Amino acid sequence: MREREGKRIEHDLCERVEYMKTLSSRVEGRSQESVNEYKDRLYAKIKEVLEDKTVDEARLLTEVAIFADKVCVNEEMVRLNSHFDEFYKIISKPEPAGRKLDFLIQEINREVNTTGSKACDIEIAGIVVELKGEIEKLREQVQNIE
Repeated sequence: MREREGKRIEHDLCERVEYMKTLSSRVEGRSQESVNEYKDRLYAKIKEVLEDKTVDEARLLTEVAIFADKVCVNEEMVRLNSHFDEFYKIISKPEPAGRKLDFLIQEINREVNTTGSKACDIEIAGIVVELKGEIEKLREQVQNIE
């Protein structure tokens, strides 16, 4: 009976991690879109303020680059995907995995929190909330593992 329950928990955990991987992919795609949208909004605002004067393209690109650097979540997404890979390595071994998975979930949570703090986009913020919900579900399930 414990073995069957363990298989069900493993299946549930794997499904959640796969869902989280799709969410993190959405964050990556949306991150670049939000930078492009910021550039367009900034350009339009500068045009409005300057009216008929020309816009200094170099200065605009510098501002966009600064913004992009501040909100870039690439590093967090790379580490998050690395943690997902590590999850599968841990869960595939025959030894007890509860403590390792608990620690790994803390690391996943850290990356998601950092992503959320960098997000200047409502869609990314929503995805981060969804990821946090999944992390809590993972954490609850891991409490049932030795």
